[in-house]
Amino acid sequence: MLVFEAKLRGTNEQYAILDEMIRTARFVRNSCLRYWMDNKGVNKYDLNKYCKVLREQFEWCKKLSAQACQASAERAWSAIARFFDNCKKQVPGKKSFPKFKKHQTHGSVEYKVDGWVLSDDRLTITFRDGFKAGTFRMWGSRDLHFYQKEQIKRVRVVRRADGYYVQFSIDQERIEPRVATNKMLGIDVGLNHFYTDSEGNKVENPRFLRKSEKALKRASSRVSRRAKGDKNRLKAIKKLGRVHLKVQRRRKDFAVKTARALVQSSDLVAIEDLKVRNMVKNHHLAKSISDAAWTLFREWLEYFGKVFDVPVIAVAPHYTTQNCSNCGHEVKKALSTRTHKCSHCGYLDDRDTNAAKNILIKALIGLAQLPSGRRKVTPGDEMIRCEDGETQTGKVARRTRKSLQ
Repeated sequence: MLVFEAKLRGTNEQYAILDEMIRTARFVRNSCLRYWMDNKGVNKYDLNKYCKVLREQFEWCKKLSAQACQASAERAWSAIARFFDNCKKQVPGKKSFPKFKKHQTHGSVEYKVDGWVLSDDRLTITFRDGFKAGTFRMWGSRDLHFYQKEQIKRVRVVRRADGYYVQFSIDQERIEPRVATNKMLGIDVGLNHFYTDSEGNKVENPRFLRKSEKALKRASSRVSRRAKGDKNRLKAIKKLGRVHLKVQRRRKDFAVKTARALVQSSDLVAIEDLKVRNMVKNHHLAKSISDAAWTLFREWLEYFGKVFDVPVIAVAPHYTTQNCSNCGHEVKKALSTRTHKCSHCGYLDDRDTNAAKNILIKALIGLAQLPSGRRKVTPGDEMIRCEDGETQTGKVARRTRKSLQ
């Protein structure tokens, strides 16, 4: 499934109608959530039926397309299903009970195959439901001529701080060719450097939020100086939202380009399975960790891994910093110690590079432990029992450490 996005160009009257469409979709979503809370045993099919009741009860709700109402009900059920899934998996902490959507500077309304018409030249889109928003010109870099109109399964109108956008969900599998590099990399993310690989290469941490703090503080002070209900306060809120949106887009652009380049340059990528939700509980590092966006970077790594058919393996981060990548012995070190020096074998290396090598070793050992039906077992693979009780392939571990030296 591909998602293409373009900005909508229209008049102020049309933008006001889009706001009304988004408010109606939010009302349907919140009403379905309330219906689920008040009636035990309600499933997603009951929520779809409840949309018809809402359309009969509220005359203005009929303006929104019936399929758009069902899409809003599906959003409500996705929040409910996520709540049940977190309870079933016994996720620690709060279980993210479904909340009602409030009026914000952003929002969206989703259509299925009805309620919109795309022009033949793929340059304009017309919304033809009861709101009669009219025709909008689309401004973007994606060309929709390569896809049939039947492939467009969903159309979503999104409101952001800098305008209105339309997103097209296209039923098309994305597969891109790639040339084998015969190179495997382990990635250790950090705050001093965004990541360090097992070959010693480092990428600087851009720190987009830190660099924009001055502009954010100035825009936020403008909001606080305005009285509530004042039109100038609304303008100041929109400007503050545009500053945050710029930071978000720069961070995403960096994560996407970095992840794509990393996947294309290697045949295997090993990363740490970090619990960022627990790490941000440290209030001294929470802002820096959130600014680094490790979770976003990992999501795009896994996405491009599927696109280019490159395995992206997440391993447990335990002892990747303390263990020696040359001999495997534990060398305890404080966070301020940036150099790894093994007292057993005398191996000297950068702290982050040593951790990246350990991550790659753990990933390769995990692949070697897969059942024989899922991997090719070469003669001479010797299974040994390590000191911590973990079964590892000794030959793979020795070969990996030798190749990384």
